[in-house]
Amino acid sequence: MALHDEALTEIIIGAAIEVRRHLGPGLLESAYRRCLVHELCLRDVSVASEVSLDLEYKGLLVPASYRIDLLVADRVIVEIKAVDTVTPIHEAQLLTYLRLAGRKAGLLLNFKVKLLKDGIMRRVL
Repeated sequence: MALHDEALTEIIIGAAIEVRRHLGPGLLESAYRRCLVHELCLRDVSVASEVSLDLEYKGLLVPASYRIDLLVADRVIVEIKAVDTVTPIHEAQLLTYLRLAGRKAGLLLNFKVKLLKDGIMRRVL
């Protein structure tokens, strides 16, 4: 049975909380990404890391123009940050990736916060 986007995002958030609980703050985004992939696999959730995303502009195809941090169950895009402050450009990046990839649900996870719940942003197109 396929999970709905909302149920899937809850699983992703739970996995992210587990990773953050074990690792704490202050690591590189790449470390959190690799550990989150592992945690999702432990939960039997399919996940692809660093997924290339093509750009099409007025008939011009620009292959592998962008890279999505995680694509979970071929449905939810996850962007991972380890920054002091999430800015509007980070949110715009997630929304652009959703639009370009034809997906509806996305998560922006900032691991550089005191409590991970304060670093979670969920967006739906």
